[in-house]
Parts: sequence; C-alpha cells; structure tokens
Amino acid sequence: MATWIVTGANRGIGLELCRQLIARREDVIAACRTRSEDLAALGATIATGVDITTTAAHEPILAALAGRKIDVLVHNAGILVPDALESFDPESIRRQFEVNALGPLRLTRALLGKLGKGSKVGLVSSRAGSIADNKSGGLYGYRMSKAALNMAATSLARDLASRGIAVVVLHPGYIKTAMTGFSGNDEPPVAAKGLLKHLDELTVETSARFLHANGEELPW
Repeated sequence: MATWIVTGANRGIGLELCRQLIARREDVIAACRTRSEDLAALGATIATGVDITTTAAHEPILAALAGRKIDVLVHNAGILVPDALESFDPESIRRQFEVNALGPLRLTRALLGKLGKGSKVGLVSSRAGSIADNKSGGLYGYRMSKAALNMAATSLARDLASRGIAVVVLHPGYIKTAMTGFSGNDEPPVAAKGLLKHLDELTVETSARFLHANGEELPW
C-alpha cells in the first residue's frame, strides 16, 4: 500500500483518482480547499484548506501525513478561464499562472522532505500547453500557464533525478468535468484510469515525459 497525495480532490478528475486509488486500497490523502459531499463519501483522509497559491498550502497535508512519507504526489488542482486576444484580462492570466504553474512548483518544494528515492511526482497539465501542438490559438492564460507548468516539471525531473524521484507531465484528455462545462470526449473514470497507469509505470529512467492518458506521447 502506497501513500498518495492528490490535490484538487473534491471533484472531477481529482475525485475520480481518489475513488480508483481507494478501490485499490491505497493510502490516499485527498487535498482540497473545501471538501465535497462526494469526496467525504469515499472515506479517504481529507486535507482541507489547501490553497496551492499560498505558502501555507503544505501544512494541512503534512498534518494529514502524520510522519508518513509520500510515495506519489499528484498535482491535479488547476483552473481554466477562457479568453481571446480581444478579451484577455491580465489579472486572470496571472491567477492562472499562480494556480496552474507556480502552485505545484511551490507545493513540491514544500513537501520535498517527504519525498525520497522511489517517490513519484505527477503534474496534470494539458495538451493546450504544448507549443508544438497549438494549431488554434486563443486560451492565452490557460495555454501560457500550462506551458510554464511543463517547463517547471522538466526542470524538476532534472533536479530530482539524483534523489531517485521521478516526474511526469500528464494530459487527461478532453474530459467532461466542471472545468469544461461538462463537454468532452470521455468521462473522468477513463482519464483517471489512464493517468494512474502512467504513474504506476513511471520510473526515474522514464522521467520527464509528456503523456496523454490514452498512452500517446505528446510534443512539448
């Protein structure tokens, strides 16, 4: 039984990740700002008050860990604010950078003492953050913040390799969640299953990759 931390666990893909991990009888700490009824019903250990834009975000997680080490840290929390060239709001873009890029980096650093040889870090990004794959434009804040997350993850993979910690960037696909207005190609269980498969298979030797839940390797 491994100890998993999942951020953004109160709904959507984060909730489904927790559900599938609990079904596997893993030790799950579900981190979120506020718990949902669906999350409470799962029976996971819940760390509330986790706002990844703050310097104290790690404190509820450390309290829930109660001295345990982290085997897998999954950065799932994120936001998307649709925008276009004619309508983007700089403050909204800054907020997306805080949540989508800086937050996971800050939280990883704060929890580094709980990660060790054999630990894994998964960062849920988006194909929208791929520079090579951007064929449609728009979504400035979301695309830019996810591209920044991808770069942060690549540096993390290089910096943590000597400690035996593996890092992977994950794209869940276009999934029917509140973030997408419940439009998409697949349901959260499909995405969660694919993401967990990648995390289970991750090693230091296969670190620093950008993977779709369906198995496709994506361009940066």
